[in-house]
Amino acid sequence: MQAVYRFLKKYVDPWARLDSIIPLASAFLFNTLIYFGTNYLTRDWHHYDFTLEIDRAVPFVPGFVWIYLGCYIFWIVNYLMVGHFDKKHFYQFVTADYTSRLVCLIFFIFLPTTNIRPEVLGDSAASGLMRWLYDVDMPSNLFPSIHCLVSWFCYIGIRGRKEIPRWYRAFSCFFALLVAASTQFTKQHYIVDVIGGIGLAELMFYLSRRFQYYEIIKKFFEKINGKLYRLLLKSSCDADNTSVT
Repeated sequence: MQAVYRFLKKYVDPWARLDSIIPLASAFLFNTLIYFGTNYLTRDWHHYDFTLEIDRAVPFVPGFVWIYLGCYIFWIVNYLMVGHFDKKHFYQFVTADYTSRLVCLIFFIFLPTTNIRPEVLGDSAASGLMRWLYDVDMPSNLFPSIHCLVSWFCYIGIRGRKEIPRWYRAFSCFFALLVAASTQFTKQHYIVDVIGGIGLAELMFYLSRRFQYYEIIKKFFEKINGKLYRLLLKSSCDADNTSVT
């Protein structure tokens, strides 16, 4: 355990602060459970189609699938980045992330959505990737768009933070909007889904900063991190005592 702790502290902590790993990993698992769990639960229910005329006017551009799938790297980088900020900001961010998924849960259950996807033609790499995406990702749980929600969290989580270079903050805003555009051009989502995702991110982040309920999440994860730290510390001390003996 001593060797594990030293390895984590030396090689992992500079990239992913150790006390942020469990809250962030839990947020990912929570998101996965809600998204796929509600997909399974509502698979045979009636789904609503919110397609508007403006959506029909947007062309289908398979090339945007690279942005749609590549944004997962963007998500990982920015969430880990937020993990290095002060604990108050970090837990406000995590709390906003958690509560936004609870809102998504309500919509996914009580207002399940779908759309009609276009036929994917051509034999380009983008077209092949689009066909694969359509095969593995059901056209459901569209409102609000989690792709837009998480991408906008990636921006607002570092917005105004002087620890982050201005150019990267600007890039994060641009890329989050580019992800939103990709949801349109790949026909994975429609405009109401984008508005819902971005609006929900802003609302939950505002509420988590305006009120103090983020302290509940903070105390919960600090208790878990404290127990793990004491376990590692005790194991390190035991290992030192054994080596001396």
